Amino acid sequence: MAHRLQQTISLQTKISPQQIQMIKLLELPTMQLEERIKREIEENIVLEEDAEKPADEEGAPEKISVEEYVGKEDDTPAYKMRANNFSRDDKQRPVYITEGRSLGESLVEQLRFRSLSEEEMIIAVYIVGSIDDDGYLRRDMASLSDDLAFTRGMDVSVEELERMLSIVHELEPAGIGARSLQECLLLQMERQTLDTAPKRLAHKIISQHFEAFAKKHYEKLMQRLNTSEENFREAIEYIRSLSPKPGNLYSEGGVDATPYVTPDFLLDNTDGKMHLMLNSAGIPEVRISRRYKDMMRDMVAPDGTVKAEDREAVQFVKSKIDSAKWFISAIKQRHDTLMRTMQTILDFQREYFVDGDKSKLKPMILKDIADRTDLDVSTISRVVNSKYIQTSFGIILLKSLFSESMQTTSGEEVSSHEIKTILQECIDNEDKRHPLTDENLMDILNDKGYKIARRTVAKYREMLDIPVARMRKQI
Repeated sequence: MAHRLQQTISLQTKISPQQIQMIKLLELPTMQLEERIKREIEENIVLEEDAEKPADEEGAPEKISVEEYVGKEDDTPAYKMRANNFSRDDKQRPVYITEGRSLGESLVEQLRFRSLSEEEMIIAVYIVGSIDDDGYLRRDMASLSDDLAFTRGMDVSVEELERMLSIVHELEPAGIGARSLQECLLLQMERQTLDTAPKRLAHKIISQHFEAFAKKHYEKLMQRLNTSEENFREAIEYIRSLSPKPGNLYSEGGVDATPYVTPDFLLDNTDGKMHLMLNSAGIPEVRISRRYKDMMRDMVAPDGTVKAEDREAVQFVKSKIDSAKWFISAIKQRHDTLMRTMQTILDFQREYFVDGDKSKLKPMILKDIADRTDLDVSTISRVVNSKYIQTSFGIILLKSLFSESMQTTSGEEVSSHEIKTILQECIDNEDKRHPLTDENLMDILNDKGYKIARRTVAKYREMLDIPVARMRKQI
């Protein structure tokens, strides 16, 4: 078979590296953007942080072949959207942040007060290192034995590991190192004196009937244990007083369970008019270093020629300046896109942003904002992803403003937020001895004029992180 060449024409859509950079920057929230800019400053030698702009700036040479790379600094897009209200004379006082000991460090310190041999200490510390933030040991003894053999060269039997784990179980907080919720609760009970009938009943429930307790089969349990409702209720209350996650009880240091949120937008509504701003506090403003501009001008002759020995250096600096210009332009475009999108959301949900009443939220999907901004739906999705706005009534996650529309029996379109609010109110006010099922909730909503199916009720209930009726039941 003969080989031959054939020419074909085809159309392909390719994303340039600059477009990829813009997409990645668009997704970043404020805190990550600050880190990304600082990393770019470290990687690109021609970029520098613009602490203050010089009063007089020299113009570019009249004739130079690399003018687009070393033009006037005024051509560099400015993206700082908030003014710096601090004087250069203001004294900057450092803020010192200290962190307490972690849970693991506290456990190791407690182990040092035990009379353990060097080998036992190594095994106990290894077990402590395998405990997660909740305080549980989720690895089996056989895996720990294999790890010690590979990493430490120690042949430790499962029985020896069990013995050392029992020592870890004696440390504070109570329940640490448990391998299941049942073991965690029992460890905490063993630290206390079971001096009352309800406490002894609680220990019996957890040790012998844990599965039925977890499924809240209370009536069956009371019949099986032959106990009164009052004693059973007190036993359940005692069990609820125990901690299911003993690692969270450690408050001297470690990881804070509540994440710190930096809003990306600031909304001021004090004078009756809404003023939207980007939160650029802490984000460094960058520019192309004058030092490298001057270097380029020195290496380029007035007629635009470059010496042979300087060509490699000129090409390197040109590539870095080109990359810097693209990066600064991408930052500017990111800020413009964010402001354009957020302003459209603000106009769409203006009634809600007046006082934060969720009942005033209109049904809104990504396409609604995309159509009004002439941007792609994927772009809107990247803008609202992990972004927050600070308002007078709290910090709001942008994605929470989007909701599906539902139609009432009268033909009126309402937001799914309204349905969720009614569901939450119904469940808050229900009889906990006989909680409302999804079928009951569907009937209540239908009576109020909302056409909704039972599976939709279940979906909204799960979105509200509300368990099923059986799990909400109380004695």
